[in-house]
Amino acid sequence: MQKGNIGVTTENIFPVIKKFLYSDHEIFLREMVSNAVDATQKMKTLAAQGEYKEELGDLTVRVSLDADKGTITISDHGIGMTEEEIDKYINQIAFSGVTDFLEKYKDNANNIIGHFGLGFYSSFMVAKKVEIITKSYKDGSKAVKWSCDGSPAYEIDDAEREDHGSDIILYIDDDCKEFLEKSKLEQLLNKYCKFMAVPVAFGKKQEWSSDEKKMVDTQEDNIINNVEPLWTKTPSTLKDEDYKSFYRTLYPMSDEPLFWIHLNVDYPFNLTGILYFPKIKSSIELQKNKIQLYCNQVFVTDQVEGIVPEFLTLLHGVIDSPDIPLNVSRSYLQSDREVKKISTYITKKVADRLKAIFTENRKEFEEKWDDLKLFINYGILSEEGFYDRAKEFALFKDTEGKYFTFDEYKTLIEGAQKDKDDQLVYLYATDKDEQYSYIKAAQDKGYSVLLLDGQLDVPTIQTLEQKFEKSRFTRVDADIIDRLIVKSDAPKSDLSEDDSANLSQVFKSQMPKLDHTEFMVQVDALGAEARPVVITQNEWMRRMKEMSRFQPGMNFYGQMPDSFNLVLNSDHPLVKRVLDDCKASTEEALKPIVSELKGQEARLAAIQQQQDKKKYDELTQDDKDMKAECEKAVQEQKDKKNDVLSGFAADNAVVHQLIDLALLQNGMLKGEALDKFLKRSVELIKA
Repeated sequence: MQKGNIGVTTENIFPVIKKFLYSDHEIFLREMVSNAVDATQKMKTLAAQGEYKEELGDLTVRVSLDADKGTITISDHGIGMTEEEIDKYINQIAFSGVTDFLEKYKDNANNIIGHFGLGFYSSFMVAKKVEIITKSYKDGSKAVKWSCDGSPAYEIDDAEREDHGSDIILYIDDDCKEFLEKSKLEQLLNKYCKFMAVPVAFGKKQEWSSDEKKMVDTQEDNIINNVEPLWTKTPSTLKDEDYKSFYRTLYPMSDEPLFWIHLNVDYPFNLTGILYFPKIKSSIELQKNKIQLYCNQVFVTDQVEGIVPEFLTLLHGVIDSPDIPLNVSRSYLQSDREVKKISTYITKKVADRLKAIFTENRKEFEEKWDDLKLFINYGILSEEGFYDRAKEFALFKDTEGKYFTFDEYKTLIEGAQKDKDDQLVYLYATDKDEQYSYIKAAQDKGYSVLLLDGQLDVPTIQTLEQKFEKSRFTRVDADIIDRLIVKSDAPKSDLSEDDSANLSQVFKSQMPKLDHTEFMVQVDALGAEARPVVITQNEWMRRMKEMSRFQPGMNFYGQMPDSFNLVLNSDHPLVKRVLDDCKASTEEALKPIVSELKGQEARLAAIQQQQDKKKYDELTQDDKDMKAECEKAVQEQKDKKNDVLSGFAADNAVVHQLIDLALLQNGMLKGEALDKFLKRSVELIKA
């Protein structure tokens, strides 16, 4: 028996391994099975080179569980190790057998899983004791047993083993007993070893026994992996159904994907994989972490931010590259130069594939655009330079359901939708039904209206405005139709300033009090054929509020109330009628108030003119008191005037009906207010 201490530079490396080396203890199973697959692949390579003349036999890697003994055993029929090799590759932590082997067989090694380094020692994250029983394939080799209890001390002794290969026996620690559950091991094997290149067996397949009334083991191995996953095959040999079937294997509960891209490159780096465009139903965040990253068919991670471009984290699928180190640190992956090259390549490949699909079958592309545009918009928003690739296949859809490239749509609207400043105005709606009347008004003017109803459509137009020359986007309900695209100076209302102010107060006084909402009232001459009352919402403020949902730094806008304009058409007969009725009903009551108000306003103007000649610190307290007293008197008369106008408005059915019609048009009339509107409508019809 040989005893000794493992050659390490630190007094005890095992606490370091257990606490800091790996972020997740479950990774030990990947490392152990990967090493067994590695040893088996080496055996196949040696046989192919003629250095091993015997039959290879069954090369299946076997994982077995003995809950009573508290052990997990990983067995392979690979190259095994001599006592000298154990001393070199196990006892001296700084070396790796993979490195030496790859150097010797670098031109034809059979998918050796490299980059492990301390991989074997991950076993001590979960095991209080580890044993290796191994026998080398070399002639005359004898079986040896290595054991270690988690301290630097180890023992090597003679052992019994008939064939070459290794058994790694892990005696699971008391604080890791969950790994002795069959279901837990099945879950981990399915996660990490599902596509390893050598068959991996865990127990036997089961079938229902009618005699025993339960599931029983059969004689057939339960192989948990697919040794030739779809991404390792040549794309020209595959059919659409092959890709769909593989997608169902990866994501059993998902809908059929929109498109897929088969990656296959060997220069300037090695990369294979299949990326799928899924159908996105809900929020973006819920769809992330669906791309699985592999290194030579060994699972690395499904958190690929920094490895895959941000917008492509919405995709599903698999990426496999031996140039991505099978490393424990995601920060290392994200800073690795090869990884950055891969990220750039994937972006280009995705853009090229989408352009090809668009060119080859535009009809199919258009049919899937509503599902696809989320990815494109996300790319335009988050990836520098992606717009330049996407502009050739990105689409607009109008409210009639027709699709246009950016250039096609610009050609369509540039004749009719330029304003007096030569800016091209892109009109859009976010809800075809709710904004129907606004869309119709725009179409009646000969304008085209885009339908931007996707999750990222509105944030994306901010970027498009920067990319398009002399262009802006405006929602159809952002203003009255004649001011959406101003061709010339607007006609002025023929109302006097007092009449306009009184009319505004009449309607403003009757606007409903809605949570987190405020209304401004303005009077404009819109023509007798235009609507009497329209509600609009400022484009800029609404857009800032919408963008605040996606950009945390803009929370200020999200907390502001929704601001709407109630636009009164002074040319419409109904609005004129309200004004005439108001004059008739309030004239006598307003005469003394208006007279007093004008007198107080004249007095205030004189005081203001006199005090403007002095500096503020030259004003006496009497000066300040006199001005404050006059301002208070002016406000009192204004309040009296508004009370009279509000009193008239409160009893005027036409005022309420016009306001409610405008609210109804914008989906803002509900509950009791809607019930009152319906009853009032019936009464007005009766009259």
